[in-house]
Amino acid sequence: MIWLKAFISGFLATLIFHQGLFALFHVAGMVPSAPYNLSPVPPLGVPAVFSLAFFGGLWGLVLWAILRRLAGFKFWLGNVIVGAIGPTAVAMLVVFPLKGLAVSAQTWVGGLILNGFWGLGVALFLVLMGAKAARTGAGHS
Repeated sequence: MIWLKAFISGFLATLIFHQGLFALFHVAGMVPSAPYNLSPVPPLGVPAVFSLAFFGGLWGLVLWAILRRLAGFKFWLGNVIVGAIGPTAVAMLVVFPLKGLAVSAQTWVGGLILNGFWGLGVALFLVLMGAKAARTGAGHS
């Protein structure tokens, strides 16, 4: 059950935190692409935003596996830092090159900010779902 909560935390954090901040960046003219992309992606033809959220859920599992023993401030900060670095590094070093997308200092910085905020969302949803205590670090299944 705890793994399901970790997955759901990453999934929801993608839809609310990652894409929410991306929407603010888009409105501010900082990124040209619109958030919540509903274009179908292969191989299943699901909307891109749900594909992204699925991978956010998988990353939620990774964050939980790495950080589940941390408590209090270390838990929250750990989720922000690991959330920023892990997905951004994989995106910039693997995903972008495979898709033929340009990688620049701007995409690195934007990725770190978006994914750090996503990591904060993961931590919040883990606490809200009772998978992690807000202060003591005790986890429940």
